[in-house]
Amino acid sequence: MVEQVEIFQATLDDAIEILALQKLTYQSEANIYNDWNIPPLFQTIKEIRDEFSTHVFLKAVSKHSIVGSVRVRIVGNTCHIGKLIVHPKWQNRGTGTRLMTEIEIIYREVSRFELFTGSQSVKNLYLYHKLGYKDFRRESLSSRLELLYLEKIIEDL
Repeated sequence: MVEQVEIFQATLDDAIEILALQKLTYQSEANIYNDWNIPPLFQTIKEIRDEFSTHVFLKAVSKHSIVGSVRVRIVGNTCHIGKLIVHPKWQNRGTGTRLMTEIEIIYREVSRFELFTGSQSVKNLYLYHKLGYKDFRRESLSSRLELLYLEKIIEDL
């Protein structure tokens, strides 16, 4: 039997669970870059709660547990997408795709979506490219880490 995942807007009450999931999922990124000092691993509960005042958080829920999350912030006509996280046991089951699709539905009035990931994060890049995101900029953070910025521009039909 396939377990169902439902997508909801997260609330401040979800902050602790989302932060714990974030710290779990970003361990794979730390392994890729051999860098355990990446900011998502050190975000505090106060910082994530503060982020709720500037971002909208979505959560993917299965059997009352949060198995995925993503946050967005609108600036002008661009929807900035950040920290798409999916529990390792739920990866490759469509949860990330569902969260991303929900963002594009909710914010269909914007003309552009933007996000970034590490340039060596092959699974992330595969997902974003599959969803129609195109590389547009690179930023080197250290000798080990380069960020790749991607965008999806929505054309008027």
